[in-house]
Amino acid sequence: MTTKPLFDDENQPQDKTLSIATNQHQAPLSKGQKTFNSLIKQIEKKRAQLAEWEAAIAAYQQKHASEMMPLATKAVDLQVELVRKLDHAIGQKGLTKTERRMIRDLITELAGGLVGQRDDAELKAIYNKHSQSDYDSEEAAYMGGMKTMLEESLGFELGDDVDISSPEDVLQRLYAQFEAEQQAQEEGRAKKKKTAKQLAKEAKQEAEEKQTSLSIREVYRKLTSALHPDREPDPQERARKTALMQRANLAYEKNNLLQLLELQLELEHIDQAAINNLSEDRLKHYNKILREQLGELDQEIGYVEQGFIMTFNLSPFMNLSPGVIQRELAAGIVRVKHAIRDLKKDLLAFEDIKNLKSWLKNMRQQSAMDYFDDSSF
Repeated sequence: MTTKPLFDDENQPQDKTLSIATNQHQAPLSKGQKTFNSLIKQIEKKRAQLAEWEAAIAAYQQKHASEMMPLATKAVDLQVELVRKLDHAIGQKGLTKTERRMIRDLITELAGGLVGQRDDAELKAIYNKHSQSDYDSEEAAYMGGMKTMLEESLGFELGDDVDISSPEDVLQRLYAQFEAEQQAQEEGRAKKKKTAKQLAKEAKQEAEEKQTSLSIREVYRKLTSALHPDREPDPQERARKTALMQRANLAYEKNNLLQLLELQLELEHIDQAAINNLSEDRLKHYNKILREQLGELDQEIGYVEQGFIMTFNLSPFMNLSPGVIQRELAAGIVRVKHAIRDLKKDLLAFEDIKNLKSWLKNMRQQSAMDYFDDSSF
């Protein structure tokens, strides 16, 4: 028998919902029933939040690649041209010592930021010449300082092989260290001699976990018994059951009770009366599993948000949300377009010494980094 799916092709919930219902002829919901309904609502909210983040990030990545990156590349090209023209202009006659010093400072600031984005030996040589320093030595010292600061704030060593310039590498090392610490703590607790009270508590937890596992397995077995595609002679129905079986297998592998129950509801293997009459003992086990699922969703959302921030080198203190990131990107694109326009205009000043001197006079009102802030992209 075919039934209307709980979710359509756009993964939007249909009319069927998984919750314990009440009416005026029934007793008020018990604490366990209220907890069950509350957890279901929270999980659905987190599911929607995670889906919203994933959709927003996919759209952001597409627009960043198609619109922002070409503009950013053009802006950097113009900045490199500006540095080279400044390097050439500093030797021209008619400039004062103050103006030459200003050009040297501009070159040092602009070239220092650009060398980090471009593997350009000429640009690095220009920076070294005007800064009277060595870029590679400065970069090594800076990365060493960043590594030390990160290790002090995180409370553990990242290792000598970590690439500090790679947000993905740092994040991966952070997760690995966190898992190692969790495992070490568990092993440490296991080695300690346990009191009778601790042993009794662990025995109780083990019994609850076993019962929880049995609860999930019971739902899964009922589904697999009904969905087994080899028992279905109709090809179309066999394909449908195969797809549903894959969903059930994935949910079982992840201990995802909610998805298993939703599949039961979708297939009409349980009805509202069965949901309303779940025993308190069964609800206790179900609620424990649902709390774990809620915690996993929270953790997954946190990973998605932090991964996005690190991938695009955004400030960790920014109050970002799926609805905000597209607006921030659009504003950034506008800023880069304006910067490109200004750079093209300013480069014309180098055609004549008088225009150059006038340009330098205007530049005294702002620093080189204010002149063009590459944080826009």
